[in-house]
Amino acid sequence: MLHRAIAEVILVGALAGMIGVHVVMRRLSFFTMALTHATFPGVVAASIIGVNLLVGGVATGAVIAVGVAVLTRRRGQDAAAATGVLLSGGFALGAALVATQSGFSRDLSSFLVGSILTVSTSDLIVTAVVLAVVAVVLLVSARPLLFAGFDPQGARAAGLFTTGWDLLLLLTIQLVVVAVVPAVGTILALSLIVAPAVAARLWSDRLPVITALAVVFAIGSGMIGLYASARWNVAAGASISLTATALLAVSWLVAVSWLGRWRRPVAATPVIAADDMHRAVA
Repeated sequence: MLHRAIAEVILVGALAGMIGVHVVMRRLSFFTMALTHATFPGVVAASIIGVNLLVGGVATGAVIAVGVAVLTRRRGQDAAAATGVLLSGGFALGAALVATQSGFSRDLSSFLVGSILTVSTSDLIVTAVVLAVVAVVLLVSARPLLFAGFDPQGARAAGLFTTGWDLLLLLTIQLVVVAVVPAVGTILALSLIVAPAVAARLWSDRLPVITALAVVFAIGSGMIGLYASARWNVAAGASISLTATALLAVSWLVAVSWLGRWRRPVAATPVIAADDMHRAVA
């Protein structure tokens, strides 16, 4: 049981670290939070029906991702407001589905905060497959995603179909969110995705370095959180999320006191090094 949990932590940490950099760079933290809540009904429905959680989560998340992508391209539409409605509405729908099933409420916490100690071999296989898919997508699409995120107007002027690339990124984020549900649940997924990426941003301006550090920080948060969970008998998902948050706080303190990076806005989009941008448009 423990060795499966450790393997899941490593896989989920790599996933969260890789996608977290793009979430922070594109300022999609609020969208990701809404996605974790709106995915909840799909995950619950999949559990009720008896199919893999990934199926239900991806199905509902895909609809939401497409909707947000369309709203952001329409003038006069407040995409942030629509996303906020999806956040509360999705969670309410999930809670309503739970209420319809007698005796099902006891499993609610596993959807909300995860249950990494009970992951199965099939869960590991699914997470590994998702990791491979996400890694290939981000590697192959690195240049257009970077260009579209760094300079959307310039990308459109250069003939890049930015809406399509934005939608690809949103769907990839959705896939990662659903994949990390067994480990940290829908509610705590945001901290594992965003906190390591923001912490990594404090240590470098280079996108490859930020990505590598985010993966290391996310995996480290998972391992330390898992140990703390076993040592002090606390919920594993909460322990992992708290560790990721603590790692961000420590990184910020070190950056302020030692590296002198206090002049940078921590929550802002990362400054991509010039040579990274040149490679993106080449």
